[in-house]
Amino acid sequence: MYISSYTKRSAAVKEYSDNEIIECLRSRKSYVVRWLSDRYMPMIRLMVYQMGGSLEDAKDIFQDGLMIMLEKIDDKDYVLTCKFKTYLYCVCENLWKSVLGKRQAATNYLQRRVETGDNNEDFTEIQDNKLYEDIFYEVFETLDPVHKKILKLYWQEMSPKEIAEKLGYTYGYVRKKKCEGQNEFISKVKMHPEYKRIVNSESVIKNVVY
Repeated sequence: MYISSYTKRSAAVKEYSDNEIIECLRSRKSYVVRWLSDRYMPMIRLMVYQMGGSLEDAKDIFQDGLMIMLEKIDDKDYVLTCKFKTYLYCVCENLWKSVLGKRQAATNYLQRRVETGDNNEDFTEIQDNKLYEDIFYEVFETLDPVHKKILKLYWQEMSPKEIAEKLGYTYGYVRKKKCEGQNEFISKVKMHPEYKRIVNSESVIKNVVY
């Protein structure tokens, strides 16, 4: 759709009510998305910064938050029960906390491998490495749902007994699924194209240096 420069300037300075925002988003008016970004991105960026994130993290969270809002708004029966700004902030905050939870779970998992000596050479230098973290998050989302639930709690320092009580499983079932999940996770990580590329690159560098 063609939008004149005058319309763009007008849209940039116009204030939108919550109902106008919803209707414009339903009609996919791009200038409203830009307005929302200019108006609300700073508060999302500050929230992400304060919780240890980066500018890129904030951009990703804001975009994902808007996508969730669009999905809800596309439902004609959807009724906003609070300020749009408040709801968007809550959605983005929950998304970011979810990301942080996955990062912490991955860190705890790696730390356990290092502390217990249960680590292969490939896994010795992957803590605080964003490339590996991204691979881990992607792989984790592909795991069997039961494996995901059990591993997430296990990486959050819960014992098999505590996990069994929380999820309503038997102790033996949790131990079995934990082992299966770990094997599935490690196998998929090692088969990931990016993981192979990184490991191969590191191998080449080591050969050159040593």
